[in-house]
Parts: sequence; C-alpha cells; structure tokens
Amino acid sequence: VQLVESGGGLVQPGGSLRLSCAGSGFTFSNYGMSWYRQAPGKEREKVAGISNDGRNTNYADSVKGRFTISRDNAKNTVYLQMNRLEPEDTAVYYCYAVSFWRYWGQGTQVTVSS
Repeated sequence: VQLVESGGGLVQPGGSLRLSCAGSGFTFSNYGMSWYRQAPGKEREKVAGISNDGRNTNYADSVKGRFTISRDNAKNTVYLQMNRLEPEDTAVYYCYAVSFWRYWGQGTQVTVSS
C-alpha cells in the first residue's frame, strides 16, 4: 500500500498550489480520503475530507473558501487545490485514506513566504 503526495513547494502569500496524492495497493474507490497538515510545534490537523464517491466534502474553518478537495477514482488520486495561500498555511501536508484500514502518506512540504 502506498500513498504518494506531490505538488508541495515554496509559494508567495496569495499564491496557489495543487497537491496530489496517488494511491496504490488498495481499492482506492472504497476509501474516504482526507488531507491533514502539521506545522512545526503544532498538532496534526484535518484540512479537508471527501467521501469515497466524491459526493461529500468537508473543510476546516480556516481553509473554507480557499481550498478545494477533489478526487479522480479512475486515476486513484485525490487533490487539494489551495488558493489565496497565507503564511499560516505553511506545514507538511499529508493525505489519509480511511475505510476498514487506514493509511498515511509520507507528506509534502508547503511553505508560504515572501
């Protein structure tokens, strides 16, 4: 089983990034998917989630209206479109798959700085 995130990097405040998480080794379409983040010295927090069929999504208050989670089950991939990024969004971003089993990705660094 693998979850591989990509798309992180350094971006200026107000900029955008799109994270991707590709899953393999499990039936991706059976799993709810989420994005979490962890900033230095802080606990890991949930940013957004999406149901296995993509019909239902939820967001942390801090990112509502700026971030969008989506998925493509044909590609076994979940995305996080992040717009209007703020320095407070700086963190390692992880994807998380949950059904009967639970899996974490290795994380991708997002740094928002001028």
